[in-house]
Amino acid sequence: MSMFLDERERPQINITAQLKKPTAYSIALENEYSHIAFSEERAPLNKGLWREKVFSIPKDQSKEFPIDVEIGTGAGTHFAHQAVKNNDRGLVGIELKYKPLIQTIRRAKVNGAKYAAVCRYHVFNIDLLFTKEEINNVYIHFPDPWTSPRKPKNRIVSERMLNVLYDLQRPGSFIEFKTDSREAFLWCLEEIAKSKYKIEYQTLNLHAESNEYKENNFQTTFEKIFIREGADINYIKLVKN
Repeated sequence: MSMFLDERERPQINITAQLKKPTAYSIALENEYSHIAFSEERAPLNKGLWREKVFSIPKDQSKEFPIDVEIGTGAGTHFAHQAVKNNDRGLVGIELKYKPLIQTIRRAKVNGAKYAAVCRYHVFNIDLLFTKEEINNVYIHFPDPWTSPRKPKNRIVSERMLNVLYDLQRPGSFIEFKTDSREAFLWCLEEIAKSKYKIEYQTLNLHAESNEYKENNFQTTFEKIFIREGADINYIKLVKN
């Protein structure tokens, strides 16, 4: 299921426990929030065990308990909103930067999220975090578009990455993808066309139309900034049958 033909190609990140100058946020990851915020070394230990080990769902109920994933949480405004609004679902956030990672879990817990956890991990290694059909819905909001310099191989919504996510998701689950970059979005549409996903809805300007997708949309911090600057919000919802 790995997107890498050679395991040596996997992206590497620095190890929190080996930081020469730990910050308040890296320390919080290993101490204050260690039970729901996982470092790059501890996160893979939850593979296949998120329901029972992390969210303490009884074994006889764990199979039916949904777990969603947000890739790139930023400061966590959408993450907190989603976790609180859906207190009967688990939500796992994946983020590389320490400050937004801790801000995300703090925001969620302060607002009353019951089943929320985050991990510091590279999304291209997500198959090391979850087993086949372990997760449900996936949110990808305003990732780095990698337009300058042009490095489309680093874009999250690619054929290879979609194949990995498809295997990790349960049938009936969706991917929600938003970006302000028209260039990246059009490139991603070509990649999506080569994937197994069914397109439920797509638009080049989410806020120009009046429908359920706009009405149910939560505006992230970045999204509000982009809208004020006059940018169109490109949006697509994919479903795994």
